[in-house]
Amino acid sequence: MDVLFCDIHTNCHQHRDWNRSYSTGRRMPSAMVTVVMIVLSQLPTFHSLRHINLGSLFLSLGYTFLVVGACVHAGLSKNAPPRDYSLESSESARIFSAFTSISIIAAIFGNGILPEIQATLAPPVTGKMVKGLLMCYTVIFVTFYSAAVSGYWVFGNKSNSNILKSLMPDNGPALAPTWVLGLGVVFVLLQLFAIGLVYSQVAYEIMESQSADVKRGIFSPRNLIPRIILRTLYMVFCGFMAAMLPFFGDINAIVGAIGFIPLDFVLPMVLYNITFKPTKSSLTYLINISIIIVFTGAGLMGTFSSIRKLILDANQFKLFSSNVVD
Repeated sequence: MDVLFCDIHTNCHQHRDWNRSYSTGRRMPSAMVTVVMIVLSQLPTFHSLRHINLGSLFLSLGYTFLVVGACVHAGLSKNAPPRDYSLESSESARIFSAFTSISIIAAIFGNGILPEIQATLAPPVTGKMVKGLLMCYTVIFVTFYSAAVSGYWVFGNKSNSNILKSLMPDNGPALAPTWVLGLGVVFVLLQLFAIGLVYSQVAYEIMESQSADVKRGIFSPRNLIPRIILRTLYMVFCGFMAAMLPFFGDINAIVGAIGFIPLDFVLPMVLYNITFKPTKSSLTYLINISIIIVFTGAGLMGTFSSIRKLILDANQFKLFSSNVVD
């Protein structure tokens, strides 16, 4: 959730002139986002978000269409930026950057955990999970890679992790029509609200398993009042942390290395071997062990490289700064 709020803040500060209008720097947009999230967080159950999930899908596709179009426009315009596709000169720096990138990609594709969890809630498990995962990974592949490829084509190694910032440089005119960039920012904000609501449900379920009375209705005062208080406090905490810490990209990489790589690639193989007990000489067992070893190593290296980048970026750190460290 802290990553979510940091990304929302990033998109609220896309241009230097916008920053000047916020005398309170990072605090004002973060406070506004927190208030909106507090209101939206009162949707009582995961099932309540089904229409928001559908809207999130269309927002993702719409944002990708706008970004790819804007990048093509920028690349073909007379103000097209110079392109440099060279890698970092130090071999060790390239290796660390590669593992940091792997961790970020793992966090992106970790969205597949959600349909897997949802599929276990009601039968038939296998059919629903396969359909959900196919849809999930198709949308992720189309949206993330089309934006990444078009952005790298235009800006090379100078491309910002938030491509909208590259399209709106501090020096010089915007590289795409203003209405396209403005609509892109709106799409990102709405999409991140939806993502925040979905991912917060896990924390809500944990908190409310202790505070709620299952014998009462979800809108009974006995359950409604604690739910409002707990969810409000949770959102206030997330908003405060996001306003205080500006390391969006670095935190995203750490979450991917520590959280999503083990959950996506290591734990399923371990559970499969424990549950089905394939013989140690079988191909299935050997493949599972190989995946466990490879991705455990990738997770460890990703954790080290992500923390290393966080430390290197610490010299840009300032509490409640209006500049997000990418």
